[in-house]
Amino acid sequence: MTIRVLIADDQQLVRTGFQMILDAQPDMEVVAAVADGAEAVAEARRLRPDVCLLDIRMPKLDGIEVTRILAGPGVENPLRVVIVTTFDLDEYVYGALRSGATGFLLKDSGPTLLIEAVRAAAAGDALVSPSVTVRLLQHLAQPRRAAPPPMNDPLTERELDVVRLIARGRTNQEVAAELFVSLSTVKTHLGSIFAKLGVRNRVEIAAWAWESGVVS
Repeated sequence: MTIRVLIADDQQLVRTGFQMILDAQPDMEVVAAVADGAEAVAEARRLRPDVCLLDIRMPKLDGIEVTRILAGPGVENPLRVVIVTTFDLDEYVYGALRSGATGFLLKDSGPTLLIEAVRAAAAGDALVSPSVTVRLLQHLAQPRRAAPPPMNDPLTERELDVVRLIARGRTNQEVAAELFVSLSTVKTHLGSIFAKLGVRNRVEIAAWAWESGVVS
């Protein structure tokens, strides 16, 4: 199955470079390459790509606002967004992930990590650039000012096992291997976890796990 990708970056050289890298993959096709945030929203809504690669700083609408429009809270049928930027600033990382992004990469991460991030996003996984992962987890591990409200339908012990592994960056396949269950079982657990926590992606599961003290 071909992964359809939209690229949004105000630098033509970056757009061209990313498109060459991704189009060279047998399972990927760049369906649009645009130069500003407003065009990214319009093309994403028209084409419904599997993954959107967005820069942070773009004309008209920045990458975080585009992410919020395409994948943020309250969006029906959200798209999968990966932020790819030169700006390694905490406010951008947290803003992007809280707005619904499923990945965050720096442009100097290299083509291999870019390809992995697109495949991970298409599969429903999340990939964050290694250079920001430690700081991100430290931020998420800070104690919440107020305890989270009790859940009407608490997670089961096995669901908590899945949450802990997701929070540590494991893919579905790795979760299945570590828990000695099938991939379909992991996906069933994830569906239940999404419903119980009221979250829509793996990054939000990880955030909940770190903030609630399920992992530390």
